[in-house]
Amino acid sequence: VLWAVVISVGATGFLLAGLSSYLQVNLLPFADPTSLIFVPQGIAMGFYGVAGIILASYLWLVIALDVGGGYNEFNREIGKVRIFRAGFFGKNRRIEIEHPLDKVLAIRVDIREGLNPKRALYLRIKGRSDIPLTRVGQPLPLSELENQGAELARFLQVPLEGL
Repeated sequence: VLWAVVISVGATGFLLAGLSSYLQVNLLPFADPTSLIFVPQGIAMGFYGVAGIILASYLWLVIALDVGGGYNEFNREIGKVRIFRAGFFGKNRRIEIEHPLDKVLAIRVDIREGLNPKRALYLRIKGRSDIPLTRVGQPLPLSELENQGAELARFLQVPLEGL
């Protein structure tokens, strides 16, 4: 949400600055872009404003549709693993993955430190690529990730890999 707000505000400012230089009317309360020459500065400001508004619209749509949101269901009574995720409009709006529990090979913990740290849990299923179980974004604390992985591996009675 933070990036959507920042980009929306910045793009609106750029677009208003570009329009101000074209119309020679001050549309910004905190600056006077009427002194900008329309060609090339006003055009560039307007272009970056439009591009920013398009990007901000995409980010707000992703937030409104909760793309990537969902839940994981592990049911030993019926012997199934079901993973639900929300997508964009169309046939992939609702993504549902279902597998029998006996196809689950392991729970994998992926930990990468550095400039772009990654801490995630994956479900290893026979004949499929690994399925991510944790949310994208701020990495979980290491202790919480280990506890979640160990608890899930214990529940599913499969090994915990990657530690």
